Amino acid sequence: MVSTRLSRLEGHRRKFMAVIDNTPECSRAVHYAGRRAKNSNGGLVLIYVIPDGDFQQWLGVEEIMRAEAREEAEAVMAKAAQTVRETIGIEPELVIREGSAYPEINSLIEEDRDIAILVLAAGSTKEGPGPLVSMIAGRGAAFPIPVTVLPDSLTDEEIDALC
Repeated sequence: MVSTRLSRLEGHRRKFMAVIDNTPECSRAVHYAGRRAKNSNGGLVLIYVIPDGDFQQWLGVEEIMRAEAREEAEAVMAKAAQTVRETIGIEPELVIREGSAYPEINSLIEEDRDIAILVLAAGSTKEGPGPLVSMIAGRGAAFPIPVTVLPDSLTDEEIDALC
């Protein structure tokens, strides 16, 4: 169960959230979420989740690996934010978490009660549509807010027309 969304109350605004994960389809989700946020006078939240299973080393090595993963996450997020600023003209909120994607996304949704819509994009690779889309499609898990899943065939121009 999710806490009541506050986005319709005075002083709040509806936020769209997209996951940054280095997949080719990620940029489409960000573009759609950003356009919807701008067109509805809302906000855009970008989340990057650093997998926690990558740091099972000796303490010194683990700290170095964690710092390198954090630096990579910050660089990827900075690039995504710059693209949003240049192409859409809004300032996104950036969130970096460490852990498993599904619980971390749910945790952020619970913490920020203005987040009202999660935007994902389906992939077109032989591995399938992507882990989060597959999780939703397989009903193994569900997010507590509406999820918009973009088809893999949409161009930025088609996304703009939909927004």
